[in-house]
Amino acid sequence: MISIVPSCSSRIVRSTLSALAVLLAASCPMLVTTSSLPAAEQGGHLDIYFIDVEGGACTLFVTPLGESLMIDSGYPDNNGRDRNRILSVVRDVAGLKRIDHAAVTHWHRDHYGNHAALSTQIKIRNFWDRGIPVTLSEDTQFESRVADYRSASQNKSKTLKAGDSLPLKAGKTPMSIKIVTASREVIPNSGKPNPFARLHKPLPRDTSDNAASLSFLLKFGRFTFLCCGDLTWNIEAKLVTPNNPIGQVDMYMVTHHGLPSSNNPVLVRAVDPRVAVMCNGPTKGGHPDVIATLRQVKSLKALFQLHRNVKLDAAGQTPAGFIANSGQTEGCQGTWIKASVSADGGSYTVQIGPKGRPRTFQSR
Repeated sequence: MISIVPSCSSRIVRSTLSALAVLLAASCPMLVTTSSLPAAEQGGHLDIYFIDVEGGACTLFVTPLGESLMIDSGYPDNNGRDRNRILSVVRDVAGLKRIDHAAVTHWHRDHYGNHAALSTQIKIRNFWDRGIPVTLSEDTQFESRVADYRSASQNKSKTLKAGDSLPLKAGKTPMSIKIVTASREVIPNSGKPNPFARLHKPLPRDTSDNAASLSFLLKFGRFTFLCCGDLTWNIEAKLVTPNNPIGQVDMYMVTHHGLPSSNNPVLVRAVDPRVAVMCNGPTKGGHPDVIATLRQVKSLKALFQLHRNVKLDAAGQTPAGFIANSGQTEGCQGTWIKASVSADGGSYTVQIGPKGRPRTFQSR
């Protein structure tokens, strides 16, 4: 290592520059303070990051007041791949120094796998989930695996039920995040009749924890966003038949990575999204049946995919310009997708990665 010792003259220059910096800070304090604020707090907008965790799920919200919510956290292990991608977006892209709220939609490893690991790297203030079961039939190692989550949350995670709301602070524009499904229960079936109710064809009862997923309905001014974790077919129908208590939404996070055991047309066509984002992997999700369902949505203007489905040809999925990652898992850069909602909730942009061209959409 080469050590450079400053000369006397250089020390004088540095001293002068330091004095100037103090004077500038005193006369223009915004030069110092603004750069330390999260991007959303500076512009008054709401940011939503869809982080590539290779077919798992992790979605980060940053409110106009700089408050953050992370829903799910991808796969554990893989040399810290998903944990590091999440931290990169949280710290380097969103400019956060903590995570205020971390939620788990359900108890599959691709959704809660990094909550504990992340808590050792960055402060997480509040943990939310549907309640921690004693055992999980589809995971014989669940008891030992969830122990790390219990430790990270100090056994103080808060249980969410259908109808609850997350206590995020609203700024000038009204904002709410309501839980519309939890532990196989749904909010009351109010609202207008669902014109697509007849499309529901029941499947055998899903006994997995997917069917118990938490579902989040976010409203920010006129903008609405729906995220249902890995909620499956029959519970989706239970939520929106015979009436639709959700209404139509602006953005829909395609459920269950785009697998056909979810994304019941009775729900997808009823909420009628203008933009859909699919958090799939190169070989997981992005199923042609789900893409066919999305293509039947009357109002859909754009479908974004975190990954190209390497098993499908180009015609079978969204155009290449709407796909964040095009190759296999090996060598993948983990490019994210970002939605940014205007300060009044009247419009929003979606872009792929830091250099992607923002595409603008109007809220309903």
